[in-house]
Amino acid sequence: MNNKMVKSVIAGAVGTLVAVAFPAAQAADSGQLSLSTGFDYSSGKYGGATNTDILYIPVIAKYETGPWSLKLTVPYIRVTGPGNVVKDIGPIKGAGATRTTESGPGDVVAAATFNALAGGPSDPIVDLTAKVKFGTADENKGLGTGKNDYAAQVDVYQGIDRFTVFGTVGYKVLGSPAGITLDNVFYGSLGGGYKLNPQTSGGLIMDLRQKASATGSPQRELTAYLSHKYNKTWKAQGYVVKGFADGSPDWEAGAVAVYSF
Repeated sequence: MNNKMVKSVIAGAVGTLVAVAFPAAQAADSGQLSLSTGFDYSSGKYGGATNTDILYIPVIAKYETGPWSLKLTVPYIRVTGPGNVVKDIGPIKGAGATRTTESGPGDVVAAATFNALAGGPSDPIVDLTAKVKFGTADENKGLGTGKNDYAAQVDVYQGIDRFTVFGTVGYKVLGSPAGITLDNVFYGSLGGGYKLNPQTSGGLIMDLRQKASATGSPQRELTAYLSHKYNKTWKAQGYVVKGFADGSPDWEAGAVAVYSF
């Protein structure tokens, strides 16, 4: 199984829609640009009495050249709930007395990935990624923290015939909004994928993350995904997520479509 086949097996290994959806693959030296969009919808009580429902719609631009992959995510977000839950962090304060709906631009995320080890017929692939989440979402509406976050992670993939095993280990520095202290966290994932045919693959991923505050909860989520490549330019993915901790949504589902130029 060559490198691109290995990556296609786990194209869409997700903790969230845009966190590792369609991870970087080795691109032609001349460079390749792709655009993608989709949706992610999650719902959960996060240890409270009232549901928080989050709709997340990103537009993602990715440019790959040689061992480098650069990605920019610009999202729209809508949150309905008691106003205490931030996407990808969980509850950060006490719940409000009423359930309200707020919407607007989300946090812009920029990421750079370097393919440190290209792998071979029996060798692993290793990617190194740095991310910055800019606090562009409106803190007063409860759409984000209003602060920047910084993360670094290592992704490892190993192909074995039609199977691929993959894992991630990362560390995130969280910016704290006024009056709230958020802790830096380690996070990781472990999963496996199977190539059903040259165009279609599916798999499972378990995501784990430390709690972000003294009063918060850790995250534990299991994702099942299915990816399909229609042709050289179009590919799509759908997924469902089940949460197993108060820091995670009770359930989540989404889809993404990618067009490569």
